[in-house]
Amino acid sequence: MDYPLKPLDVLVVAPHPDDAELGMGGALQQFKQQSWQVGVLDLTDGEPTPHGSVEIRAQETQAATDMLQIDWRGNLGLTNRKLEATLEARYQLAEVIRQTRPKWLFAPYWIDGHPDHVAATQLVEAARFWAKLSKSEMAGNPHHPERLFYYHSVHLKLAIDPAFILDISEQWEVKMQALNCYQSQFVHGREEEGTSFLDRVRGQAEQWGQLIGRRYGEPYSCREPLGASSFSELI
Repeated sequence: MDYPLKPLDVLVVAPHPDDAELGMGGALQQFKQQSWQVGVLDLTDGEPTPHGSVEIRAQETQAATDMLQIDWRGNLGLTNRKLEATLEARYQLAEVIRQTRPKWLFAPYWIDGHPDHVAATQLVEAARFWAKLSKSEMAGNPHHPERLFYYHSVHLKLAIDPAFILDISEQWEVKMQALNCYQSQFVHGREEEGTSFLDRVRGQAEQWGQLIGRRYGEPYSCREPLGASSFSELI
């Protein structure tokens, strides 16, 4: 795997291609507007799926990556539908963290109906700790990301109480364009469902936005307390 020449400001770890865009496509675009170095690591190729293939999913992922202007994207090559928080996978992920050196990490929310998502979160939490170990055979120098945040791309109907909601009103259209790149996942085979999947995504973003007095929002969680130097940036 090739690594970025500059340390990343943000590394988003996703169980499958499309989870990063679905859970935090607005934030990814906002980071880029602020000239941050942004990376996404997909743990699996996401296949098989009913209307996709490895080749189709790769093309869709590249199109979404280009749309969001993501600086670096990698794939750990773990097995879709069989993702487990093994020691070997932890080692591999910790090496990526040491090589990309992100300031912040993002992982899926820790409660989910999809076992791959739960395993991904466990992997990220453990690999974040392992990445800082000295006297290790892992490639790269020890590194410990300052923050670990959780985005919401869940398969359960949950009454989530997020740590904060990000205003993504200005980034919404780009997020939707990135999601539309994944035709095999969000469009094909869903034509007879009535309200489209992407319409439901829009409705959820509108609900989050209403809670903060904005048009669209993305929720985020954090297990650790968040600090603030002033109240001036609060909505």
